[in-house]
Amino acid sequence: MILSNFDNAKKAIINPEDLIAAIPDFPEIVVSCFARATFKRMLKRYKHRLLTKTSVANLDIPIYELDYHGRKLAVFNAYVGAAGCVAVLEDLVAMGMRTLILFGTCGILEEQVKETSIIVPTAAVRDEGTSFHYAPAQNEISVNDKTLAKFLTYLQAENISFSKGKVWTTDGIYRETVTKMKARKQEGCLAVDMECSAIAAWGQFRKIAVCQFFYAADHLSEERWHPRSLGNEADLDEKDKIAEIALNFSTYL
Repeated sequence: MILSNFDNAKKAIINPEDLIAAIPDFPEIVVSCFARATFKRMLKRYKHRLLTKTSVANLDIPIYELDYHGRKLAVFNAYVGAAGCVAVLEDLVAMGMRTLILFGTCGILEEQVKETSIIVPTAAVRDEGTSFHYAPAQNEISVNDKTLAKFLTYLQAENISFSKGKVWTTDGIYRETVTKMKARKQEGCLAVDMECSAIAAWGQFRKIAVCQFFYAADHLSEERWHPRSLGNEADLDEKDKIAEIALNFSTYL
């Protein structure tokens, strides 16, 4: 298969730095999330200014500088889907990012996991295509290599409950079949998402410190799909607290 033909050459025909100039004093730590409403509310809570923007083919993505209790962070609303998400992250590295803290929803494979509870991925099943351009072909990849111990220590110090374990990353949102779901559960996956394994592979390839974590949203069962708190406008106060977890963790780095 073509995805097994990994090329570890750092220089490609088109590179982020060919298109994106480094920005003087760009914050080295970037905090991002996928949910629009949560991101907008995060901006409203803290002083911020527009720093720059990047884009995908049909969408501009503003990048803001946010003042978190005197600490300058860059923040942006992450693009959904592995390929587009990683392309935008490549632009951020060219600007000056060195550490990424990223949070978003995931689908839960175990019903007992409560809504909006924290899930920390330690490994991901690579059921998407982007990661194979950044890491040799294997079924799984480790996640949060450079930040896991520190993030778990932080959560424990703040008395924040969490689950940790393997997740299933897929870019086929409408191809999450019962057969696949059962197989991933058998492999030990707690949740399903659309970007985690790709971001992990990209971070390892570019030597960027990445902290990814999730909050539980919809539940995938054998009988039917349960949306629970997946919607952008659902449980916003709880999601504000999760955004605060990400912002506050930046002070531990």
